[in-house]
Amino acid sequence: RIFINLPAFIIVGLVSILTYIGIKESKRSANAMVVFKIAVIIFVIIMGIFSVKPSYWSPFMPNGIEGVLKGVSAVFYAYIGFDAISTTAEECKNPQRDLPRGMIYSLLICTVLYILIALVLTGMVPFTELNVNDPLAFVFERVGHEWISYVISISAVVATTSVLLVFQLGQPRIWMSMSRDGLLPKAFGKIHPKYQTPYISTIITAVIVAVPSLFMQSSLMTDLTSIGTLFAFVLVAGGVLTLPRQADGLRKGGFKLPYINGQFIVPILYILFVVLGWDRIKADISSLSTEKFQEILFLIFVVFAAIISILTVVRKYSLIPVLGVLSCSYLLIEIPAKSWGWFFTWMALGLIIYFLYGYRKSKLAQEAREGKIV
Repeated sequence: RIFINLPAFIIVGLVSILTYIGIKESKRSANAMVVFKIAVIIFVIIMGIFSVKPSYWSPFMPNGIEGVLKGVSAVFYAYIGFDAISTTAEECKNPQRDLPRGMIYSLLICTVLYILIALVLTGMVPFTELNVNDPLAFVFERVGHEWISYVISISAVVATTSVLLVFQLGQPRIWMSMSRDGLLPKAFGKIHPKYQTPYISTIITAVIVAVPSLFMQSSLMTDLTSIGTLFAFVLVAGGVLTLPRQADGLRKGGFKLPYINGQFIVPILYILFVVLGWDRIKADISSLSTEKFQEILFLIFVVFAAIISILTVVRKYSLIPVLGVLSCSYLLIEIPAKSWGWFFTWMALGLIIYFLYGYRKSKLAQEAREGKIV
């Protein structure tokens, strides 16, 4: 059975036109949509408080810590977007100061709002009734506020569009930076003479996003988004671990990550993790013969976390990036196997492009071959 999502295709097209025209137009549109959806969220929280029944919060975590972590992995895509702020560095007056602050503030605001909305939702109806495609609209319809459900449905479209706008704005600029570094052809870095945007990258991004949006289910799309972003976060956090040894080569005045020695904290946390998860570890080891993908991933994570803990003791890694690596890695293992298959396909395509083009053309690699850097 072929599933065609024409509205998604049209929205991608309209958003792509907006990002093609320019950063100012995109900024105004994004700001307007963000203000609207935050206003709706605050309105929903206030209206929902009056229908909350505290008895619905008991038991508070019916599926335990493991259930919470699986839920986090499933909805992680909702937090994605704060990192896209960094892609607009060239449009910032003071990127070294403004970008880190913008990312931290946006993440804090999202976290507070999501916690409040989750508390209100689970307090209005039993959590067992929330297994629907549109839980926010469903809950208010369930308690008799049908008109609010219509407002929520409209805001859901606006919210999705605003997130798409951020990604459509950021991805072409990532490709533009990669083009300047020699990892992609120079065409990806071409700037439109009138609109001053990376127009070729914007068009390619539009095609790559629009075509799959026609046929792919939303659940698979969100899982792919989560797995790709989490994998990138692991690489970034892992890269930060090497920064102290390269501190002499860094420019002064930039954002500095606070150093907290994780030499003793990380091993203690790992021991607690093993103790609390011992039953699952034993169960997964005993079921290895069944070749269950999720169980194998969990055991790989246990070994990986042990290696990271040992390296932290030996090399005195900073606590914050280590926790970033471990937490993102754990969320990765909770993503369904089907999404991993698509992710590996996408990764294989990226590696082919890198080894056929980027590896030879990279400016950093050329400087290394010429002996300019060590």
